[in-house]
Amino acid sequence: MKKENIIIKKSYDFALRIIKLSTYLRTEKKEFILSRQILKSGTSIGANIEEAEGAQSRADFVSKLHISLKEAKETKYWLRLLRDSKIVPENLIASLINDCSEMVSILNSILITTKRNSAS
Repeated sequence: MKKENIIIKKSYDFALRIIKLSTYLRTEKKEFILSRQILKSGTSIGANIEEAEGAQSRADFVSKLHISLKEAKETKYWLRLLRDSKIVPENLIASLINDCSEMVSILNSILITTKRNSAS
């Protein structure tokens, strides 16, 4: 039995929550610009991780994961901006920020390990 890939699951679940946040921003807050930004970056994390899983080479794998990492960092920026501008209450966004931070850490770890193993 194949072991579940935690970053794939986390990024997919996160993307689903980002879609709900984006819908909330558009329908309840009438915020269209930030909702689009968060939707694009927040769903791109998992899409690039999925692409990395099918990479043609180790370099391609690293490249796709770097894109995921950049998208995760961008998403975290938008989430903090939504929280600090009071567009979204802290209690509604805190767990998204935590989950995003966790994905950043996981992606960093994967990249460090992959690069270290490539050097060997």
